[in-house]
Amino acid sequence: MAYRPTARTEATRIAHRERLLDAARQLLAEGGYAAASISALADRAGVATGSVYNHFASKQELLAAVFRHVAGHELSAVQEAVRARSGAAEQLRALVEVFSYRALSAPRTAWTLLAEPVDPLVEQERLTYRRGYHALAESAVAAGVAAGELPAQNARLSAAAVIGAVGEALLGPLSPVGERADPAPFVEGITTLCLRAVGAGGT
Repeated sequence: MAYRPTARTEATRIAHRERLLDAARQLLAEGGYAAASISALADRAGVATGSVYNHFASKQELLAAVFRHVAGHELSAVQEAVRARSGAAEQLRALVEVFSYRALSAPRTAWTLLAEPVDPLVEQERLTYRRGYHALAESAVAAGVAAGELPAQNARLSAAAVIGAVGEALLGPLSPVGERADPAPFVEGITTLCLRAVGAGGT
């Protein structure tokens, strides 16, 4: 007879999985992917090392699941902010400002999500969420061009340039942004640059 999990065993399984995911989120925020070894994950979650593989086929699969959760939460926050604004300039401003302030408030997590070298499985997840931000920017630019708010341009190309500029300015090797610096001047500078780049001006 095939084994069928009871409601109790299923609840326990889900609880263990959530503990592992929560432990992984904590370790990523503290030390990035390098800190999230299987033994460290099991120890932080309070489970046996071998039990990790009862929930995830590999460490990479676990980290990809964590990436989906954390990156999805960040993307949702930016999407909500963008959708609360009207007009291309205000939507782009919301995108850049919310993304930047959230990244600067948790620099280690931002580095983990955006730039830290990762396994190909996690890199696939990263690309999925980069496309989400790109879609937001492209939609705003295209709508602005259609409404006459922005000059004619390739919305897809402009969106890629905006997203790339934000990431490079915040986390690139030449970024002047420091963890202890007041983020406001940096965020305003990045925002102004992006708005001017698409022809929206900016103050």
